[in-house]
Amino acid sequence: MEKRLIIAIDGYSSCGKSTFAKSIAKMLNYIYIDSGAMYRAVTLYSLRKKFAGVWGINIEGIISGLKDIQIDFVYNSDKEEYETFLNSENVEREIRNMEVTAHVSRVSQIYEVRLRMVELQREIGSSKGIVMDGRDIGTVVFPDADIKIFMTASVDIRARRRFDELKEKGISVEFEEIKRSIIARDIADENRDISPLLRADDAIILDNSRMSVGEQMLWIEKLIEKKKNGS
Repeated sequence: MEKRLIIAIDGYSSCGKSTFAKSIAKMLNYIYIDSGAMYRAVTLYSLRKKFAGVWGINIEGIISGLKDIQIDFVYNSDKEEYETFLNSENVEREIRNMEVTAHVSRVSQIYEVRLRMVELQREIGSSKGIVMDGRDIGTVVFPDADIKIFMTASVDIRARRRFDELKEKGISVEFEEIKRSIIARDIADENRDISPLLRADDAIILDNSRMSVGEQMLWIEKLIEKKKNGS
């Protein structure tokens, strides 16, 4: 039987982690789990319940609401990808808006939120054969992952990718607004008290600033082949 792997992909926001992870999962016929989408779903729930807003966040309210949150990933055969469902509602589009983006970092810093999400992520990965991307997958969720990758790219390139992605989805936003949001997100992710963005000591750095998705796939194919061959 072919060895099934846990592949952990960490890195900065808007580096193309999700696109990369989805492509790997599709190539290997693995399950793809977008850990960031899970935190975005909690943030969306919190915004709807008025536990978060421009005024700040109600930590006690968010913690109390965790018991009422169910997050699932359902495969959409038409789009050939997994979509995020919050309490049986497809929220894949809504969790990507700028309001959720503006609050997700603060919500994801709450210890109880991270504890519950990590618990769910480990349950999903118990049978291996998964690709998961986020910011603490290789350091916290799966410290024993078979392959750990840390992705990075320049701020301008990440902002442009995010801008193009939102534009394609019909979401109107200014480029400079996205750039400021990414810079603020980097600072928050690197300096948060709980599970800050860190590169695992045994993670392989992938700077994809000047790499196409195809070039990245050739790179990971070689890495996976070496791992399966035990080298």
